[in-house]
Amino acid sequence: MQRRNVLLSTIAAGAVGIAAGEGSLPSAAAVREGQTRIQTRDGIGLFHREWGSGGPLLFVHSLALTSTMWSYQEAFLGDHGLRCVSYDRRGHGRSDAPAHGYDLNTLADDLSAVVDALDLRDVVLVGHSMGCGEIIRYIGRHGTGRVAKVVLLAPQTPYILQTADNPYGAPPAYFDQVRAAWATDYPKWVQDNKLPFFTGETSAQMMEWMQTEMLRSHVPITIACNRAYVETDLRPDLAKVDKSVLILQGDKDVSAPLEMTGRRTAAGIRGAVLKVYPGAPHGLFLTHMDQVNRDILEFVRT
Repeated sequence: MQRRNVLLSTIAAGAVGIAAGEGSLPSAAAVREGQTRIQTRDGIGLFHREWGSGGPLLFVHSLALTSTMWSYQEAFLGDHGLRCVSYDRRGHGRSDAPAHGYDLNTLADDLSAVVDALDLRDVVLVGHSMGCGEIIRYIGRHGTGRVAKVVLLAPQTPYILQTADNPYGAPPAYFDQVRAAWATDYPKWVQDNKLPFFTGETSAQMMEWMQTEMLRSHVPITIACNRAYVETDLRPDLAKVDKSVLILQGDKDVSAPLEMTGRRTAAGIRGAVLKVYPGAPHGLFLTHMDQVNRDILEFVRT
C-alpha cells in the first residue's frame, strides 16, 4: 500500500440508517445529575462525560474510537476554565449499539440531541476526522443557533469519494478494498496501518493504547460508518457554516491528505482559518497535543 493510502480508509464514517423518530429528551438538569443517559430521538442511549466548568466545548470523536480519545484535551482545557463535554457515538464505547442509524443525518441528529439535552448554548464544537463530518452535517441540518465556534482537527471533509464532479477523492474501488480487508481481518489491518497515524517520537505505549481502542470497535458498525461517510457529499453544507472556524491539520496526514480535505474544507467555509502543522500526522491530537491544546484555548478565548 502506498504511503498516501496507508490510512486513507479511516477517512470516513457514516452508515446505513433509518430516519430518527420523534421522542422526548431528558431535561438538562436530569442529565447533569447523572439520573439518565442522553436519549436520541429514536430512543438510543448515549454515554456522555463532563470535565471542568465554564464555557462549554462539545467534543466529537473519530471512527472506531470513543470519547476517551479526548482525554488530554479535556484535562488541559478543563483546568483552564472550560466545561468539556464529550460523548460516545451510537455503536461506540458505552453508548447503545443498534443495528441502524449510522447514516450521517442520524448521527448529526444524535449530536443535536446531546446539545439539546444538556442545554448547551454558545458551545464550541470540536471534532476530529469523522467527527468533523458530523459537526458540518449538524450545522447543515440544525443551524448554528447554539454554536459559538467550530474547531476541526484533521477533517475528513468535505467529500472524499472520487466522482465525475469531484476529482479530489479516492476511487470507489479503493474504499471497497479497505472494507473487504476490515471484513476479513480487521486486527491485521489496524496493525499494518497504525504507524503513519503517529510520529517517530510517539511512545509505544501511546500507540498501543490507540490500537487497543480501535480493536474494541464493532466491525459491522465500523464498515457501515465508513460506507455512509465516504458516500456523503458535505460540500453544500459548508456554505451554511456562519461561525468562526479553526482547522488544524498536519502536512503529513496520510489518513486525510491535506489537499483533499483541510484545504478544500477551509476554502468552502467563509472566513475559516487553516493552520497547518509541519510534520504532523492524522493523530495530531496526541502527537502534537501541547500545540493543539494551546491553539484551541486561544481560539476559544479570542
